[in-house]
Amino acid sequence: MANLIPFTSRTPGLFADIDREFDNLLSRFWGSADRALEEWTGANVPRLNVAETENAYEVTVDLPGLNPDDINVEFSNGELRITGERKQEKEEKGKTYHRVESYYGKFQRTLYLGEGIDADKIEAEYKDGVLRLTLPKSQEAATKRIAVKS
Repeated sequence: MANLIPFTSRTPGLFADIDREFDNLLSRFWGSADRALEEWTGANVPRLNVAETENAYEVTVDLPGLNPDDINVEFSNGELRITGERKQEKEEKGKTYHRVESYYGKFQRTLYLGEGIDADKIEAEYKDGVLRLTLPKSQEAATKRIAVKS
């Protein structure tokens, strides 16, 4: 019993750290844990890009064929979560599909960006099938250049 990890307020942070390290390990082999999961399960994991500037993170997510109302974006404890659902088109009488490669159903993508985000200033725009998010860094997290004196 002495080897059990006690459940404290630090424990969730510990599991988030382990999850990030596992994702980093898998990314060396498959590109990301989400990509590996998609390959293994056939689940839909939207493609995304993450860029960092001096003042913000910029995230673009490929989500073709959706309405903005079908997309949910949440940010909490340094974690960005994008969820939604792509609804299947109604079948037309007299039309027979021979191949369907489009994914329909729920999707989710989660990124850990850290605590240094000003959550009140996050912006999201959906245009031409691409979700664009701007996550400004908080003043405390902004990179500061320190002059070195001789």
